[in-house]
Amino acid sequence: MSPSVIGLFAGLLLGLAVVLGGFDAFAICLLLGAVGFVIGRVVEGQVDLGALLGSSARRRP
Repeated sequence: MSPSVIGLFAGLLLGLAVVLGGFDAFAICLLLGAVGFVIGRVVEGQVDLGALLGSSARRRP
């Protein structure tokens, strides 16, 4: 599936959250979607959390 189609589905789901649950549901869906996106990037190896969090492996004794 192309990123455009995935983005389309994500937008539709967020739109449904607004219609059915109001702004609170939209905000929660948006936050969870962002967390899922970051987790997916980490799993794919495109984001290195060690560099962002200051991994102890990079420190010298």
